[in-house]
Amino acid sequence: MDGNPDGKSLPQPQGCTNFKLRQLLRRVSQHYDAQLAQAGLKTTQYSLLSQVLHRGPIRPVDLARAMTMDASTLTRNLKPLVAAGWLEVAPGADARSRLIQITEAGRAKRARAQSDWRHAQLQLNAQLGVERVLALHALIDDALQLLDDDGSPECPDEHGT
Repeated sequence: MDGNPDGKSLPQPQGCTNFKLRQLLRRVSQHYDAQLAQAGLKTTQYSLLSQVLHRGPIRPVDLARAMTMDASTLTRNLKPLVAAGWLEVAPGADARSRLIQITEAGRAKRARAQSDWRHAQLQLNAQLGVERVLALHALIDDALQLLDDDGSPECPDEHGT
């Protein structure tokens, strides 16, 4: 019965879910990247600045976990932000640990880019419709919770505040 309360079987998804999600992600990323380019950032860079602003100082392993990314990808994505002086890697609690923190220049860069991010979000809301975006957010949150080992939310409003 496929879990349908009226006893009728539900149609099964056709095609690859991963492919469809990647298609959507590419289109949405292109949309945000076009807006954030005005501030000289890519979406991934803005996300990193936002996460470190809200969570930092933070250990790289904790940042990678919060952003659902592996350590090598995080290291690669941090390099240009550190080189630009927007983030810095500081000593941690012991000689082996490090903390990532945002600099004043990073705060300023993120603040400048935030208006571009908001513009991208408003455009997407208008293009897709607010109701559809809300439904998409709810579906994504539900799916992440179902796929997450401990069921805890990954982050607060990562970009808007």
